[in-house]
Amino acid sequence: MSDPHPARASPEKEDKRTFLQKVAEFIHPGPDSTAELIETLVDAQDNDIIGAESRVMLEGVIRMADQTAGDVMVAAPRMDLINIGSPYDEILNIVIDTAHSRFPVYEGEIENIIGILLAKDLLKLHRAPELNIRALLRPATFVPETKGLNDLLREFRGNRNHLAVVIDEFGRVAGLITIEDVLEQIVGEIEDEFDIPEDEGDIFGLSDRAYRVNGDTAIARVNEAFNVALVPSDGVQDFDTIGGLVAHEMGHVPKRGEHHTLSGLNFFVLHTKGGAVRWFKVSPVADDDRTG
Repeated sequence: MSDPHPARASPEKEDKRTFLQKVAEFIHPGPDSTAELIETLVDAQDNDIIGAESRVMLEGVIRMADQTAGDVMVAAPRMDLINIGSPYDEILNIVIDTAHSRFPVYEGEIENIIGILLAKDLLKLHRAPELNIRALLRPATFVPETKGLNDLLREFRGNRNHLAVVIDEFGRVAGLITIEDVLEQIVGEIEDEFDIPEDEGDIFGLSDRAYRVNGDTAIARVNEAFNVALVPSDGVQDFDTIGGLVAHEMGHVPKRGEHHTLSGLNFFVLHTKGGAVRWFKVSPVADDDRTG
């Protein structure tokens, strides 16, 4: 006797591809390497399937899978650190001059990082001067140089911690990495507190006769503001910005923490992005300290 009930369809999702689609996919299999996958994204953009910004972000996600904390960290020599034993005014000046939101804090030696200080927490000392800065510290997170960026981003999102100290294979401080450093591998440069629109100014007064100067500021503007005559030492006149002039005089792309003296002014590199100086701290140099 035949079964009165017809066989039920498989619970698996129905394959709705047409015969021609199946043949095309058989003839042209999917990419089998990262390079081929990126080429596929380029083709997708060329065929108006995805936009240029979407392609860049997708490429960033793909490339990030092969990157580690050591690849994108700020190296130890360029870290802005705070000594727990420093006077409050000195700590405040560091916070103002660098304009970071978080700082690793060490005690005794730089390798002994005891916590993270948030710049906004310093405001609590104005309400309660009896507080000790040590009481304001947040726990520091340590990660190895080999930590994958995918895993690190997941941890950043999970514990709401936006900065980690990177440790090398010997347990020494190799650098630091922030959630912004990781996200920039996907979406490109992220605007931060240094990124002020051009029409909002390029030279800002700080404490102790110092100024914060945008690296894209015209040389003529700097000359006028500081009453100097900055010109290339070798007579080359192909520079429009102060960042380009200082890089030329130093002979290499300046890194954060480096400084150079020109016409009685000390140019201290506060912040770099994309291989160029975004902000200098500029201050006058004593006559007996001038080197250029």
